[in-house]
Amino acid sequence: MATEQIAVRLPEELLEELDALVASGIYESRAAAVRAGVEAITALERRQQTDRAIVAGYRRTPPTSAEHDAAMVSLRDAIAEEPW
Repeated sequence: MATEQIAVRLPEELLEELDALVASGIYESRAAAVRAGVEAITALERRQQTDRAIVAGYRRTPPTSAEHDAAMVSLRDAIAEEPW
């Protein structure tokens, strides 16, 4: 995968936290930590887009009463089967 270098300005406090993560060995370098952060926020945004699409679908075609009742029964059964 091709990469491109970018410049990022960070407040001192955030940079100190970033350096602490690197110093503790959590990340290999500042670049690795920043890359992990960008990957995390892009993954979060993809999940949120999926969530919004699901909600929009249910708003366009709401579940019927029978589907709602079946979902509630399934939910109760799943909870009852939990070992806690």
